[in-house]
Amino acid sequence: MRTFGLLFLTAMVFFGISGQDAPAKNLGTFGATYSITEKDALKEMEEKAKRADVSKIINKKRLIHKIDNFRPTDIGELRKIGPARKEKAFLVDMTYSLQFDIPDGQGGILYPKGYAFNPLDYIVYPNTLVFLNGQSPKQVVWFRTSQYARDYRVKLIITDGSYLDLSKTLKRPVFYANKTLVNIFQIKAVPSVVKQKGNMMEVREIAVGEKTIR
Repeated sequence: MRTFGLLFLTAMVFFGISGQDAPAKNLGTFGATYSITEKDALKEMEEKAKRADVSKIINKKRLIHKIDNFRPTDIGELRKIGPARKEKAFLVDMTYSLQFDIPDGQGGILYPKGYAFNPLDYIVYPNTLVFLNGQSPKQVVWFRTSQYARDYRVKLIITDGSYLDLSKTLKRPVFYANKTLVNIFQIKAVPSVVKQKGNMMEVREIAVGEKTIR
């Protein structure tokens, strides 16, 4: 159980699960289970679903358009992250203090509120995170010609631009940054390369000779 707790805390630190989001919504099955007795009602629902015209419920083209043009709600703030002016590296302590109790599933507390935990004391984080502005041609060119472009363990995270267009250009998955990740890794400028160094994360800002960001 304690091993599970450590993994849970690790996920919280690296993926920014908040106190409200942390408890799993599906807690599994407890006690006896019973089959549905109102089979006729269930059958009626299934028949109605079959008769439903899905095209009237979901406009496929509109849905695809929304997915292709998706932007995070906080991207406006992330756009304010400017270009790196000079080479700079610093370490980030990943120690996290719980904002709530984590139960042990048996009526007790596995980890109490305020418990301090550094996941890098227990695990090796295999990935490298690269933050950049997807709207900046210089930053995109830098990434494309860097060692990171050929490394499958690198996660490319953008603070601006189209994830879809950049994914097609670079032929690799592209993810949007969010305030949680930016705050955790203290991203102040882009491009920034984040990877583990001992029991801390090293953030290295890369200057690509960019003066302005569009």
